[in-house]
Amino acid sequence: MQVTPLIWLITIAVTILFFVYEFFAHVRKPHEPSLAESARWSAFYIGLALLFGVGIGTVSGWTFGGEYFAGYLTEKALSIDNLFVFLIVMAGFAVPKKYQQKVLMIGIIIALILRGGFIAIGATLIENFSWVFYIFGALLLVLAYRQAFSSHASNPADGKFMTLVRRALPVTNEYHQDKLTVMQGGKRFVTPMLLTIIAIGFVDLIFAVDSIPAIYGLTNEAYIVFTANAFALMGLRQLFFLIGGLLERLVYLAQGLAVILAFIGVKLVFHALHVNELPFINGGEPLLWVPEIPIWLSLLFIAGTIVVATIASLLKTRGDRNKDDRGLIHGEPVITADPRNEESEVDKKTMPTTVSK
Repeated sequence: MQVTPLIWLITIAVTILFFVYEFFAHVRKPHEPSLAESARWSAFYIGLALLFGVGIGTVSGWTFGGEYFAGYLTEKALSIDNLFVFLIVMAGFAVPKKYQQKVLMIGIIIALILRGGFIAIGATLIENFSWVFYIFGALLLVLAYRQAFSSHASNPADGKFMTLVRRALPVTNEYHQDKLTVMQGGKRFVTPMLLTIIAIGFVDLIFAVDSIPAIYGLTNEAYIVFTANAFALMGLRQLFFLIGGLLERLVYLAQGLAVILAFIGVKLVFHALHVNELPFINGGEPLLWVPEIPIWLSLLFIAGTIVVATIASLLKTRGDRNKDDRGLIHGEPVITADPRNEESEVDKKTMPTTVSK
């Protein structure tokens, strides 16, 4: 795939312009987006991403087009998992609804910058060291295990990192509109708004660790990696408000993502063996008998896993809701645990909603 420096510059410039437009058109004035607004812009960005993929397939061939769509689906699914953690962070810091857009916007920009850096590092490593595929594959298998068996019970707002930040910075106990810092008694204080943004930036860094190796397992083209990530993050703010209530119903999303990460991890290991140069494996010769998983199979597997995880989640929560209703009818309230979270619904109501110094 031939991508000239001019195409790179145009792509990055257009991406920046989109986010600048988002800020001045939707985020600058604090407000809670309506469902209609969120649905309209979510559909626009998803349609734009699909149209871009068709363009890649038409211009550069459908092998690259398939790689883009597989990467976009994977990054979008991982981004939705990001949203679940963002929801916990903003609940932990009790961010007012009308200011959540600004937090999300800044968090998404931080995510894109961090992923851009990881993309550049990953491209350099892949170009110069073929054995890096072994590392990426092993990393994804470990992350898949953690994704499958970990919960979102821990709140990043109360983690060790944020505890250190609070010790280092003087923090006010209350919000001052959407300001990040305020003057009080002749001294500069940071507000909970800035703490929330720092927490989300830290979360973005962690998620970039599995996001970038995952998509490099589907394509070696840095341009596809960048555009798939950019389009996955575009419209994420609107999607947060559109499916905010649905996020808690996607109880098997973590398990679905674990399956996808494990699949890509195996694909990376197979590819590493196919292009092997390590002297202690097969004498440094490639293992050509190892199969290469084609991109069409990757695309079908990823799409199918997302569909199955979503349907299973909705059926599960619907069944739990019916059990709750039957229990209430018989005068016996039923409390069920969320498979993604070891906390019960009662525990969730006691989630900290204030920020202390």
